[in-house]
Amino acid sequence: MSNVLWGLVFIIVGLIWGLNVLDIIKVNLFFRGWWTLFIIIPSLISLFNSKKKSKVSSVFWLAIGIFLLLASWGIFSYDLLFKLFIPFILVFIGIYLMFFDWFRRDKISRVDEGKLDSIVATFSKEDVKKDDSFNGAKVDAIFGSVVLDLRDSKISGDVVIKASSIFGGVDIIIPSGVNVEVRSTSIFGGVSRKIKNDSNNKKVIYIEAFCMFGGVDIK
Repeated sequence: MSNVLWGLVFIIVGLIWGLNVLDIIKVNLFFRGWWTLFIIIPSLISLFNSKKKSKVSSVFWLAIGIFLLLASWGIFSYDLLFKLFIPFILVFIGIYLMFFDWFRRDKISRVDEGKLDSIVATFSKEDVKKDDSFNGAKVDAIFGSVVLDLRDSKISGDVVIKASSIFGGVDIIIPSGVNVEVRSTSIFGGVSRKIKNDSNNKKVIYIEAFCMFGGVDIK
């Protein structure tokens, strides 16, 4: 679907450009704020990308692109846009944390968070080393950092780790003999994965990462 939509975009732009050259129509492709389309169109098309499970970052950038376009048209000032940027991010984070799990129906979202170990670092640092049975964890680093060391842990089956890094960082050290599957949503942040899966491993750690002005390091 995303390839079809990109194809339509190029065809439409090409036709308009060609018809302008032939003086058949007069459509200004370089209208006020045309550059915002480089944000709006990729974000809109990524919403239809079936391979991308998380649409949060696409919605975020789509909203930013639309706000910039409206500011270019003079509907409101750039000064007001910049003043509302931080409040917008805070509201977006709040909506994500409260409601995003409700819209997913996969292995990660079906996990009962009440059964996961809770590790929270707010304006602090947490070093957690697991040397006993590990059944999953919910890790939140908000203006802080968390190191979750699982090298000596005992994992009997597939487990889930939900990691949120907001103006912070999370390090997850994976034990041997375990594969890792990652799904991430990153806004001004990202996930760094430094290990490779082995087809001989039967156990899987599913990691869902949300990064905003922060990062999750899997090693």
